[in-house]
Formats: sequence, C-alpha cells, structure tokens
Amino acid sequence: MDGIFLLLFVFGGIILFFLFMYFVPVGLWITAVFAGVKVTIGSLIGMRIRKVPPSIIVNSLITANKAGLKVTTNELETHYLAGGDVPNVIRALISAEKANISLDFKQATAINLAGRDVFEAVQISVNPKVITTPKVAAVAADGIQLIAVARVTVRASIQQLVGGAGEDTILARVGEGIVTSIGSAQSHKEVLANPDKISKLVLSRGLDAGTAFEILSIDIADVDVGANIGAKLQTDQAAADLKVAEARAEERRAMAVALEQEMIAKSQEARANVIQAEAEIPKAIAQAFVSGNLGVMDYYKMKNVQADTEMRQSISGSGPQNTESK
Repeated sequence: MDGIFLLLFVFGGIILFFLFMYFVPVGLWITAVFAGVKVTIGSLIGMRIRKVPPSIIVNSLITANKAGLKVTTNELETHYLAGGDVPNVIRALISAEKANISLDFKQATAINLAGRDVFEAVQISVNPKVITTPKVAAVAADGIQLIAVARVTVRASIQQLVGGAGEDTILARVGEGIVTSIGSAQSHKEVLANPDKISKLVLSRGLDAGTAFEILSIDIADVDVGANIGAKLQTDQAAADLKVAEARAEERRAMAVALEQEMIAKSQEARANVIQAEAEIPKAIAQAFVSGNLGVMDYYKMKNVQADTEMRQSISGSGPQNTESK
C-alpha cells in the first residue's frame, strides 16, 4: 500500500509541476528580464487566464524594445484579443521607422484590424509594386479594335489604407481610362505610333483618388490589333437593311396578289350579275306577250336583229366567244 501511495504522490507531483510551469512560464519571464523588458509573473499568469499566448506578447515586446519602440504589454494584449496579428504589427512598425515612414502603433493596429497586411503595406511603400492589367479591348474612331495591356506601378498610401479602395478599383479605373483614350483616337495607327499618349492621358485623370495606393506610373506593355469592328458593324447593318427591304417587297407583292384576287372576284361578281340580268329577259318577253305589248312578228324581228348582230360580231372578231378566247 505504501508503494501505491508513493506512486500516486509522485504522479500527482509531476502533474502539479507541469501545471505550474504552464501557468507560470518562468523561462519566458527570465528571458524577458535579461532582455530588459519589465514583465511580472502575475502578468504572465493573467495572460494564461485570459487565453493570450504569453510567448507572442513577450517576444513581440522584446523585439519592439530592442528596436526602440515604445509599446506596452496591455496594448499588445488588447490588439491580440481584438483579433489582430501582433508580430505583424511590430514588424511593420520597425520597417516604417527604418524607412522614415510616419506610422504609429494606433494607426498600425487599425490597418491590421481592417483586414490589410500592414507589414506588406509598409514594404510596398518602400518598394513600389507593379500591377499588370488584364487585356483591355477598345475601338478607335476608324472602327479598328485594339487590345492593350498596361503595367501600373503603385505605392501604398499609409494614410488611405483604412477605408481606401484596393487593387481591383485601380485596375478598373485604368481599364476605363485605356478604353476612353483609344476611343478618342481618330485612327488606330495614331495609337500604335504613340502608345505613350494612352498612359499620359490615363495618368492625368487622377485614378488613385480614394484608393489605398498612389499611382507612380502607367506603362503600356503591349498593344495588339484586333478585329475590324467598324466593317463588321456595317456588314451587319447592310444585312439587316436587306432583310427589311425583302420583307417590305414581300409585303407589297402580297398586297398586289390580294388586289388581283379582289379584282377577279369583282369581275366574276359583275359577270354573275349580267347573267342574272339576262335570265330576266325571257320572263320580260313572256310578260310582254301576255300583256299584248309584243306580237309574234315583233318577236321574230327581234330575233333576226340579234342573229344579224351576232353574225357581224363574229365576222369582225369582237364577239363574246372571241373575247373570252383572247
């Protein structure tokens, strides 16, 4: 039994030792003391309780102290608890100081919490960044399409990093400027001969206003000749006009056919009326016989006149049958 109690005592002592070393990072405290950073054991224990890694805070504080920066433990803890990247901020402050860039701790933490890499921003301020635009297609006044690629050299503007627009806005504005510049050219040859006119016009428009960058230069890297958009548009317009003319001609033809059919119908209607009127003649003759207005001799004389008329018409070729045959 004594052996079991001794084993449990030793095991419990080991656990207590590791718990003590976890909550009381003596080694880290010793490192801070030798580095000339004032950090108490109580502060380190409080960091553990607040779930703040003491190593990140202490190491960042040592780095800042060696670089001559004046930051406190509470400031670093507050930034970490707010979701910031403490080592990134310290590196950015050191780089800014070495490069004589005005950047304080409050401003650096604000940039970091805004979602931007403040250390990268300081690097871009020192070493400008080149952004290559995608291919931008535009059409000159003579209808020839040109495809341009530009390289934009930008430098980060520390004062505009919080709330300033990013690279996508720069690319969109440069693309818009290229389209405007090419579109205002009278000939595509003019653009090919002087591509620097594009960059000068685009650069003069102040495209970096409201962005997190300062545009240093815009250089046209390549200009290619695309399709003849003007000729294509004229061809399409001619084809459309032809279709409209064909439709109107077909409409007039259909109207003419309809009018012809209408005239044929009217002619047939008139012929039917004549036949109907001729059918009334025998009735009228019969009525004349009954009423005594027409005698037999009168009837035969009328028939002779009709026969003589038909014979004359037949000889002259103007009879009804000849007319119908023509």
